[in-house]
Amino acid sequence: MSDARHTRRAQGVGEPAEFTFAELDWTPWLDPLPESELTERHRDGLVDAARAKSPYFMLLARDPDILGARTRSDKDIFYNTDGGLPRRERELAAVAVSRFNGCIFCASVHARFSERQGGDHETIAALLRDGTLPADAPAPWLLTAETAERLSATPVEFSAVHVAALREAGFDDAAILDLINSASFFNWANRLMLSLGFPSGKTGSDRDA
Repeated sequence: MSDARHTRRAQGVGEPAEFTFAELDWTPWLDPLPESELTERHRDGLVDAARAKSPYFMLLARDPDILGARTRSDKDIFYNTDGGLPRRERELAAVAVSRFNGCIFCASVHARFSERQGGDHETIAALLRDGTLPADAPAPWLLTAETAERLSATPVEFSAVHVAALREAGFDDAAILDLINSASFFNWANRLMLSLGFPSGKTGSDRDA
């Protein structure tokens, strides 16, 4: 770690102080792989060529096989929408987990995605601001956020009782699995991102979490 980077982080220059819908940049502690050093193996691990412009993915590209598995899991959990939980609720689960874990970057990315998929802006904004959904939010959203937070806090406390409550509310088994996968993935992803760098500034990049 360079002295300049350590000083910048210690002073918190450019680091957002609150959760936001804004598009943020992300500064890694370690040096990402230079784009000039990408091989076909690295490009396969990135999955999407555009991710070569992301410091986060280029840092993870130093282990391209793990990155490839990570990214394909991410895409299957969030983009395979042939049945199961609607995409906006999967993204909402990612927001709830990221808010709970303190990952400002991930929360901002997935708040925008949930809204783009039909989620209500003010409801998502309340989750970002307060850490909870408003009491008058739709019941499926309240259950989605509550389940995501429960899995974040103490996974082993999630039990058949909670599955039964989700079923009673109209969640089928595919939707319950999507909710668990979305929350679980971001419990891992938040910790990775929080350990490797910090959010800063504003960028035009998206899906960097």
